[in-house]
Amino acid sequence: QAMSHFGFENDIHSVLKLDMPITNAPMARWQRKASTSTSANTSALSPSKSSNRSISMSKTPSKTPGKNGKTQNTPSKAGGDRFIPIRNAKQMDVASFLLSKENEPVEEGVSSSAFMQKAWSVTLNGFDLEEAKILHLGGKPLNAPEAQNIMAQTPPTGYQNNLKVLYSQVPTPVSIKKTRYISSVPERILDAPELRNDFYLNLMDWGRQNLMAVALSEQVYLWDAAIGDIILLKKMEEENGFVCSVSWSNDGNFLAIGTSDCKVELWDVQYKKRLRSMAGHRARVGCLSWNDHILSSGSRSGLIHQHDVRVADHHLFTLRGHSQEVCGLTWSPDGRYLASGGNDNTVNIWPGVQGGTQQLAVHSFSEHQGAVKALAWCPWQPSILASGGGTSDRHIRIWNVNSGSCVSAWDTQSQVSSLVFAPNYKELVSGHGFAHDKIFIWKYPSLAKVTELEGHDGRVLNLALSPDGSTVASISADETIRLWKCFEKDSSKKA
Repeated sequence: QAMSHFGFENDIHSVLKLDMPITNAPMARWQRKASTSTSANTSALSPSKSSNRSISMSKTPSKTPGKNGKTQNTPSKAGGDRFIPIRNAKQMDVASFLLSKENEPVEEGVSSSAFMQKAWSVTLNGFDLEEAKILHLGGKPLNAPEAQNIMAQTPPTGYQNNLKVLYSQVPTPVSIKKTRYISSVPERILDAPELRNDFYLNLMDWGRQNLMAVALSEQVYLWDAAIGDIILLKKMEEENGFVCSVSWSNDGNFLAIGTSDCKVELWDVQYKKRLRSMAGHRARVGCLSWNDHILSSGSRSGLIHQHDVRVADHHLFTLRGHSQEVCGLTWSPDGRYLASGGNDNTVNIWPGVQGGTQQLAVHSFSEHQGAVKALAWCPWQPSILASGGGTSDRHIRIWNVNSGSCVSAWDTQSQVSSLVFAPNYKELVSGHGFAHDKIFIWKYPSLAKVTELEGHDGRVLNLALSPDGSTVASISADETIRLWKCFEKDSSKKA
C-alpha cells in the first residue's frame, strides 16, 4: 500500500510541473506570427482561397473538366459582384474531398457526368438538393397531361403557395379564332333596275325555299339563290300600277303580293300561277306578314286586314290603331302577337287571331319621333321586339311586349329603314338611309357595334336574311341588291 501511494503522488507531481513541454498544445502566439510573416514573404494568399483548406489543395487546377470532356477557361477578371456563400464545417470537408478527387483519374465504369451529378448532390447552404428539390438534373421533362394532372392535385388545407407559373407546356392551337372575319365587300351584287325609291314600301323577301322575291316597279321577279336563275313571276296589268310589297309564306311555297290598286294577291310559285286576288283595302298595300294560314296586310289608309287564305270569305276582321299609313308589319315567331308600325310614329302590338272577334291593341308605343317601318322579332326570345324610327327619330328601341316596357334605346344617327335578327351569332342587323346609307351589325342585347358595311350609293330600303341565316341581302335606292355573307357558322363548333 505504501508503494502504491508513493506512485500516485509521483504522478500528481509530474502533471503539476510547468517546466516540462506540453505535448499536443496549441501553437504559441509568437510562433504563429513567425510562420505568418514567413509565408507572406514567399507567397500571398488568394482572397478566394480558404485558410482551412488541406495541403493537397494548395494549387487550384487552371481548367475544370466539363460534362462532355471539354474544358472551359476561367476568366482572368471577375465581372461584377461575387456571391460568397457561408459554408459550415461539413460542407468544407466534402468540398475539399471533391476537389482532391478532381485531379485523380476517374475509375473505369464511372462517367464524368455521374461524378458531376454526385458533386451536385452535396448540401448547399444547409439543404440537401435531393431532398429540397430546388434543382433537378436528371429525368425527362413532364408531358403536358402529366403536368396538368400534377397541377390539378388539391393542396392540403391551409397550404399557401406564393410561386407563380413561369411557363406552360400546353400549346395554343393556331387555328383558334378569337373573332370571326367579316368581309367588308359583298359576296355578290345583283342589278335591280326601275326599283321604286319609296321608304314606305317593302319590296324584297327571302323565302324558306331559298328563293328571293323582288318587286321592280310593276314586275315581280324570283331569284333562285342556289342556281342563280331569274324568273319573271308577275307583271301588273293596270297602267301606272306598281307592286308595293312581297312576303313569303312560312313554308316558302306561296308568295303574297300587295299592289297599288288596293289588292292582295296569292301566288303558287311552283306552278307560277295566281291562286286568288283578295280585295277590301281602300289604298295601296305597303306591308304583308304571314302567320301560318293567316295573312295580315297593312294599307296606306292606316287599317290592317286579317285574311284566312283557306276559305272563300277570306276577310276575318280589321285592326284599327294607326292614323296614317301602315309601313311595318310582322308576326312574332310563336304567333302570339302581331307588331305594326306606322307613319304616325306608333308601334302597336296586337294579339293573335281568336275566333274572328274584334281585336284591340295590347300595347301602343309612341316613344319614336319618326315613321316606324323597321320591325323585327327576336327568334330566340319571342317576347322581344326591335323597332327603328325614321329620319326624325333615328333610334333603335328594344321592347318587352310581356311587360310593355322599353328595354333599351340607341341613337344610330341615321334613318332606320329595316331590321333583321341574325340568330347564328345573336346579332341585330340594321339598314339605314339618310345620312349614312350603310348597314350596321349590332351585338344583342348590348347593342355594341360589331361592324358596318359600306358600298351602297343610295339609302338602304329593305333587308332580308337567307334561310340558313348566313347571308343578309340589302336592296337600295342605287338599284342594286348586295349579298353580305357575315353570319356563316363555324364548322368547327358544334350546334
